[in-house]
Amino acid sequence: MSAAVPVTSTTCSDASGVVLPRTVALNTSMSSSKFSPVGMVAGWGRYPMVVAQRLRDEGVPLYIAAVRDHADPELEKWCDRMEWFGVAKLGGHIRFFSRHRVQRVALAGKLFKDKLLYGKGGWWRHLPDWQCIKTMYPHFVTRTRDTRDDSLLTDVCNAYLRRGIEIVPGTDFAPHLLVEEGVLSKRHPTFAEQKDIQFGWGIAKQMGALDIGQGVMVLDQTVLAVEAVEGTDALITRTGTICPRGGFTLVKVAKPQQDPRFDLPTIGLRTLKLLHQAGGRCLAIEAGKTILVERDEVLSFAAEKRIAIVAIKSPAAE
Repeated sequence: MSAAVPVTSTTCSDASGVVLPRTVALNTSMSSSKFSPVGMVAGWGRYPMVVAQRLRDEGVPLYIAAVRDHADPELEKWCDRMEWFGVAKLGGHIRFFSRHRVQRVALAGKLFKDKLLYGKGGWWRHLPDWQCIKTMYPHFVTRTRDTRDDSLLTDVCNAYLRRGIEIVPGTDFAPHLLVEEGVLSKRHPTFAEQKDIQFGWGIAKQMGALDIGQGVMVLDQTVLAVEAVEGTDALITRTGTICPRGGFTLVKVAKPQQDPRFDLPTIGLRTLKLLHQAGGRCLAIEAGKTILVERDEVLSFAAEKRIAIVAIKSPAAE
């Protein structure tokens, strides 16, 4: 299940595969209700900050439920109101947005699932509120449902919807973050790296279809490591230990069944720095379905360290 590797396109594709010009405006659903309030559940990383800044620039009222020990306190500068919540206070999140008459909420930023769910005490140590217990009961108590990301987050979205609040993709408000197709870096992938990308692409897609992870590490058309619950950062670091001679490629893709409301692949400067430190030389991501934050810093670092970055538009058959 290999994919060809196009490397020359300069267009930008959105999450639905529609070809867009490089500079895009906010989507129709946003502009048609520009001044109705928007909510955000903010996790870790730069992605929530970029979305918040875009909404502030557009004059959209923004209310943020910040996840404690994850979200950046600086977000408070870019919203109308921000309150801190534990990750398991689902009912508190929903009530916060209801009080401010928010009907659209974006889930933005990373949650460290391995630390949240598999530390001592499990999910109970987060003192879940009643809404969270009801929503997560079949996953963690009766075990009638699994605990894959898609399963958990779909039920969270449904809990919001029952209260009249729609979970929407954060990229609806910042579509410029979806990376365009083509070689983004100054250095193009070598022939060997292109072979590794082609080899790893289909494997990563199959992993995504099983909701295991979104990334694989490849060298010489051999899979060195795969991403699971620990996330991409840990995958990169682990690969550096497995393959100290370096030279490997990270292939990170969206799931074939990717729900754009949550868990879109996200790349930033931290990703590139970790990849360089571990000995990686190439990064392949999916065009139109990958969020690229800190773009200028990422490309500058890639140029300095001669890391190749290529964004590929996945074949429609996948």
